[in-house]
Amino acid sequence: MGNQALLACGMAAGPVFTLAYLLEGATRVDYKPFRHPVSSLSLGRGGWTQTVNFLVAGLLSLAFVVGLWHAGPSRWGALLIATWAVGLLGAGAFRTDPVSGYPPGTPDQLQRHTRTGALHDLFSLIGFLALAVACFVFALSGPAGWAVYSIASGVLFATTMALSSVAFSQHQRWVDLGGLIQRVSISIAWTWQTLLAVHVLHA
Repeated sequence: MGNQALLACGMAAGPVFTLAYLLEGATRVDYKPFRHPVSSLSLGRGGWTQTVNFLVAGLLSLAFVVGLWHAGPSRWGALLIATWAVGLLGAGAFRTDPVSGYPPGTPDQLQRHTRTGALHDLFSLIGFLALAVACFVFALSGPAGWAVYSIASGVLFATTMALSSVAFSQHQRWVDLGGLIQRVSISIAWTWQTLLAVHVLHA
């Protein structure tokens, strides 16, 4: 696979992931996108589709890393994107715990995490942190406009992801908006990765 095709994988990962979870969420009768996290789509009947979604996004992002490594804007940045990709793969390999009352009949918050749920959260956290730092690292490899956009993306991604975590912890003010805030956060991340691929392709 040529380097341009590898970089194109970074452009495709976000749109593919987003379209998949939007379509799957629309088919779940009791699933509330504003309240429930994307990861909850891996629970219940048909949950395998979101599992596959995580894995495909992770593999596409890993292919992107190979392209970034050869293109050479930042080796440290490429390693951070690789960590983000591994986080996606781990989130797919280990299913999340129920939260915010989904699937129906489960509590808003479990008293104790299952092992797979804890691993899902750990991989997700590591991936989120890596991507946020990558935004700052890649800010150094481009013109001023790209630097400002990358820094703003890193700050907004980290802030909204932290706020969604507060919501999923059942904070009364935010709990019904947890899914929406998380979707905003994920969209910031995937948009940045897509534009990073475009940026490197045209460098």
